[in-house]
Amino acid sequence: MIDLKYIQSDIEPSALSEVLDEAQRCNQQLEDGTGLGADCLGWLRLPELTTQVELSQIAALAHSLQAQSDTVVLVGIGGSYLGARAVIEALGPSLPVCHGQRSVELLYAGHNLCDAYHAELLELLDHRSYSLVVVSKSGATLETAIAFRLLKQHLERQVGRHEAAMRMVVVTDAQQGPLRQLAAAKGYRTLPIAGNIGGRYSVLSPVGLLPIAVAGHDIAALMEGARRAQEHTSASTPAEQNPACLYAAARNALYRNGKRVELLATFSPKLQMLGEWWRQLFAESEGKGGRGILPMCASYTTDLHSIGQYVQQGERMLFETFVSMGSAGSHLPVPSDSRDFDNINYLSNRQMSDINRMAMRGTIAAHQQGQVPCITIDLPERSAPQLGYLLYTMERACAISGYMLGVNPFDQPGVEDYKRNMQELLGSPCVL
Repeated sequence: MIDLKYIQSDIEPSALSEVLDEAQRCNQQLEDGTGLGADCLGWLRLPELTTQVELSQIAALAHSLQAQSDTVVLVGIGGSYLGARAVIEALGPSLPVCHGQRSVELLYAGHNLCDAYHAELLELLDHRSYSLVVVSKSGATLETAIAFRLLKQHLERQVGRHEAAMRMVVVTDAQQGPLRQLAAAKGYRTLPIAGNIGGRYSVLSPVGLLPIAVAGHDIAALMEGARRAQEHTSASTPAEQNPACLYAAARNALYRNGKRVELLATFSPKLQMLGEWWRQLFAESEGKGGRGILPMCASYTTDLHSIGQYVQQGERMLFETFVSMGSAGSHLPVPSDSRDFDNINYLSNRQMSDINRMAMRGTIAAHQQGQVPCITIDLPERSAPQLGYLLYTMERACAISGYMLGVNPFDQPGVEDYKRNMQELLGSPCVL
C-alpha cells in the first residue's frame, strides 16, 4: 500500500529506522489511551465495534430517504460532511446523471456562508422532492445552523410541517445540544454522534455512513475494509509492516529534514474530495503550537499545468504523497484518426487509464529529479473496502503523527478563536 522508495535519497536508513521506532511507541500510546486527547479515541475501535445490526439500521434509514425523495441535501461543514462526500464522489459517477447509477442526487449545504450559493440551492429545490440530513455534533456551528434554518422553513412551506418532519434526519450529540432538543421536540429521526469522536475522525460513524448509504454505496463493505485496516495498523503489527506507522514516520522524518509542506496529489477528479478530507484531518490535528506540516492537495494532471512548475523548480520545502486507486472497470481507448492531425496516433487503442498511470510515473520521476521526495500510496481497486481501509489508515496515521509532533491531535483551539471573534462581531448574546 505505502512505498517509501522515493524518499530514500532524502532520509538515511538509520534515521528512518529511528523515527519508525518512535512511531511504534506513539501507536502503542494511542492504543493504551495514555496520550493527549485520550478522551477522544472513540473512532479507534469503530470498525470492530460497529455491529451488523447498527449498519442495517443506518441502511434502512437511508432506504426510507431514497423512497421519499429524488434529492437529499447533506447539511454540514468540515468533518460533518467532507468524509462522506469524499467516499460518495470516489465511488459514484463523475457527472450528475450517468447510467442511472444513483437513484438519489446528493446536494450539499451549510459548508459556506455564501448567500448566492444557498439562494440558488433553494431555487433548485423549488422543483425537487427532497429530504434533509443535518450533521452537527454541537448543533451550534453557525454555517450549518443558518443553512438548516433556511432549508427547514423552505421544506415546511413546500410539504407542510408534518411531512417535513418525516423528511429530516438529524445526526448530532447523543445526549445534549440544541439539535438534539429540537429533534426531540419535533419528532425528527436521529442518529447519535458519540461524545468521544471528533468531527474529523467521524467518517466511519453515522456521520459518514448515513449519507454514503443514501448515495447507494455498501457501508458494510466500507466498514469491512476499515476493520482490516484496524487489524493491520494495531500496535501489535511491526512498524515496518504497519502502513499507519510507515506513513507517520516518513512524513515526520521529512519534516525534521526541512520539508514543511506536504502536497497530496491524486490523478483522478473522483479523488479530489478525498484530498479535501485529508487536508482537514491533518491541518486541524497537527497545526498547533507553532508546529505541523502544512497539508495541501492537488488534482493531477490538471494542476500540473498550474503549480507543476513550482513543484519542479520552486523552493525546496515540500514533499508529495501520491494516492492512486485502480480503475472501477471503465474502458476508454484512444481512437485512431486517418490524418493524425494531432500526432497522437501512437496512442491509438491505448486505454486512457494506462496513459494516466504513465503520467503519474513520469511526474514522480520528474519531481524526483527536481529533488522532491515522494511517498506513494497505491490501492489496487476503486471500491468501498479499499476506501474504508484508506480512511482508517489515514486517521490512525494522523493521530500517531500528532503524537510524534508533541501536540494533541484531537482538539482545534484555533478554530474556536475564529468562531468566537465572528460571534462577537455579529453581536451574539452567547459568545463562546
